[in-house]
Amino acid sequence: MTTLHPTDRFPAAPPAAAPAAEEPFLRRVRRGRPEDPRWVRPAFLTLLLAIALAYLWNLSASGYANSFYSAAVQAGSQSWKAFFFGSLDAANAITVDKPPATLWPMALSVRIFGLSSWAILAPQVLMGVATAGVLYAAVRRRFGAAAGLISMAVFALTPVAALMFRFNNPDALLALLMTVTVYCVLRALEHGRTKWLVWAGVAVGLAFLSKTLQAFLILPPLAVLYAVCAPTTVRKRFGQLGLSALAMVVAGGWWVAIVELWPASSRPYIGGSQNNSFLELTFGYNGLGRISGDETGSVGGGGGGQSGGQWGETGIGRMFNSEIGSQISWLLPAALILLIAGIWLTRRAKRTDIARAAFLAWGGSLLMTAVVFSFMAGIFHQYYTVALAPYIAALVGTGVTVLWEERAKWAASGVLGATVAVTALWSYVLLGRTPDYLPWLRWAVPIGGLVGAAGLLLAGRAGRRLALAAVGIGFVASLAGPTAYTLSTLNTGHQGSIVTAGPSGAGMMGGGRGGPGGGGMQPPGRNSQNSQANQQGGGMGRPPTGGQGGFPGGGQQGQGQGQGQGNQQNGMPGGGPGGMAEGGMGGLLNGSSVSSRAKKLLEKNADAYTWAAAAIGSQNAASYQLATGDPVMAIGGFNGSDPSPTLAQFKQYVEDGRIHYFISSGTGGMGGMGGDTGTSSEISSWVEATFEKVTVGSSTFYDLTQPTS
Repeated sequence: MTTLHPTDRFPAAPPAAAPAAEEPFLRRVRRGRPEDPRWVRPAFLTLLLAIALAYLWNLSASGYANSFYSAAVQAGSQSWKAFFFGSLDAANAITVDKPPATLWPMALSVRIFGLSSWAILAPQVLMGVATAGVLYAAVRRRFGAAAGLISMAVFALTPVAALMFRFNNPDALLALLMTVTVYCVLRALEHGRTKWLVWAGVAVGLAFLSKTLQAFLILPPLAVLYAVCAPTTVRKRFGQLGLSALAMVVAGGWWVAIVELWPASSRPYIGGSQNNSFLELTFGYNGLGRISGDETGSVGGGGGGQSGGQWGETGIGRMFNSEIGSQISWLLPAALILLIAGIWLTRRAKRTDIARAAFLAWGGSLLMTAVVFSFMAGIFHQYYTVALAPYIAALVGTGVTVLWEERAKWAASGVLGATVAVTALWSYVLLGRTPDYLPWLRWAVPIGGLVGAAGLLLAGRAGRRLALAAVGIGFVASLAGPTAYTLSTLNTGHQGSIVTAGPSGAGMMGGGRGGPGGGGMQPPGRNSQNSQANQQGGGMGRPPTGGQGGFPGGGQQGQGQGQGQGNQQNGMPGGGPGGMAEGGMGGLLNGSSVSSRAKKLLEKNADAYTWAAAAIGSQNAASYQLATGDPVMAIGGFNGSDPSPTLAQFKQYVEDGRIHYFISSGTGGMGGMGGDTGTSSEISSWVEATFEKVTVGSSTFYDLTQPTS
């Protein structure tokens, strides 16, 4: 097989001629670049609009989604100080356990439109649309419009992408900024321009302010790629990389410097840290601890190896296993095959060849991130894999296009057909993991895939109609499985800290996804089955059960309505089949339901206090804060294990009349993950022994203004 010379088949797009001043803007938008066929711009805009409408569909079904972040968004919409620090409450007791960049767009939206599910989640949808647009621009620039459109479709139909770009976790902004980073590096590689590499550094710095060290995963392959392949001198390459690193430090470090230099006594406690330090949080709980599993203050690591652990089994097959595979891996084998094919086809191109650089940039980012995800022993959730979605989509779009151009050669058409066949057979395996979900599809996909693969094998020697038919069949067979799972995801609400895409039973590591009518704190006034369940003491969706000590690792996926029984199983508050009790400890992963009576109690004279109440654990506090609109102190942060506030500090707050109620966990003083020896437990024990108990239905509060006799 002859070697493809990309400069012959995929010339770099020449810069568009400057439009005449009098030419209407909309006409230029519709027309696109002069060298584009007339269908390109309408197709791009139509697909972009379709993604936006699909992701906006049924958006409010998720309610406040992850109430932990929604409470921080609410706080940021009320207080600029809380906005800057990422505080969980407007009174600035403690921050969330991530930097605040991902909260800022949502908090601004809530400031403008008011607190609602749409105001919180719509910015995430816009990030998904923006990611698709940047992906198209990056792929189309070198490989043509068809490649860009294929990449957009593959990305949008990835189940975990449909989940996370409709959810309020930090991963949506992170994925967008990582895609922007690769785009900027590829632009820099075209002509060795410094400005694009500097912009790449800025994107990584902002990504750091979204999810700390995960933003750095793709730096090694991209830096090596530029150092080797940039079309300029070696000295200049390393100088440009230095400037990019400086831009990254400035873009991500300004906030860190302010927080570290700010007097600790006048800022909120840094949630997730044990020493009130963002640097400790970055390199410990959110950093190296995720790799080693040594995460002080968390629920513990995964154990790794063949034995697995609390966060699933680690190893080379992790991205394909029963917990992760249905979220991201539908086209992962295809992306790996096409990566190898693309590198092989461009193996004899010159050092500065952009087509090969594109394969290496997307492929290096994919492999580096996937390997770290596969072997990290610390906290790992299925939805983290959304970071892989743009890389997979880009490799599929570019690889398919390159092989299609070479389809006259048996080797190229054979690889193209084999890619479709492998994808269809892998979809058969993944669909078999939820056998009750569209059982006919499980057989239709491999049959269609094998037919399409046979047609693609002959595409270079068959007529145009047969070739296009083979392409259509192969495309449908390859995307049918992920499309079905994506549609299921779009049609379902998701709440809690651990959410998964697809139908019930998909990705069963640790649960936490509410099904239709399932748990989750709903915005006030939602006339839905969920809000009715909340008023009746229904659960917020089940926390995981059946794992080690009640933690993720073996439980069924939480869905359906809780029964308000407030069970405790394996040491996890509210961890039994009944979900969370009304007003009880919502658990580590999901919040509590809040009855109208409890809401009314906390709202009475709330303006006279800094915090209307205090509760152990961020999810529990967030639920009451979202229900009342008043600040609620989260004792111990997310896990209930942060040493904030200390017992002495809490006593001082009470003496100063700054907290009205303490919300009982209903677990005999156990403070979330704080156990029975931490500050959370000390505070709980002191309150129970010192103040009057107030019972509202099945909820228990302590009035901190009424000491016992």
